[in-house]
Amino acid sequence: MRSEDGARLAAALGMLLARPTRMRLFGDLLAAGDVNLDEATYPVLNGLARTGPTTARKLSTEIGIDRSVVSRHSDRLEALGLLRRSADPDDARATRLTLTDEGHAAIERLRGRLAGAFQRRLDAWPAEDARAFVAGMERFVEENLAERGR
Repeated sequence: MRSEDGARLAAALGMLLARPTRMRLFGDLLAAGDVNLDEATYPVLNGLARTGPTTARKLSTEIGIDRSVVSRHSDRLEALGLLRRSADPDDARATRLTLTDEGHAAIERLRGRLAGAFQRRLDAWPAEDARAFVAGMERFVEENLAERGR
């Protein structure tokens, strides 16, 4: 690996993970209007789908949004029938957030749309380049998660 590869990767990931890029991507996913979400509530629903049932505090840590914001967005998602609240069996003071069947269905539709958007971009590449990129990204993510103890 050349010494500038790390800097190039940091710059590329920084642009990809920047809030305006994420908001544009979320907006594109939600543009069909078949899921009653917006760019602000999507990360909460998606994070809950990834973590499984959890508290707002734990979810806020996982997705990097303040707990009070997660709670406010959870109110909206609950009103839409996409999540439900229940007593947390591990902590009587906390409330557990869980996706409803409708919430799971919404996330599956959105993840399918996201996969399709990525596939369209990869289809423009030579097949070998696309496969190498995906394999490299999977390895990069797996190794970073392993370092975090996940």
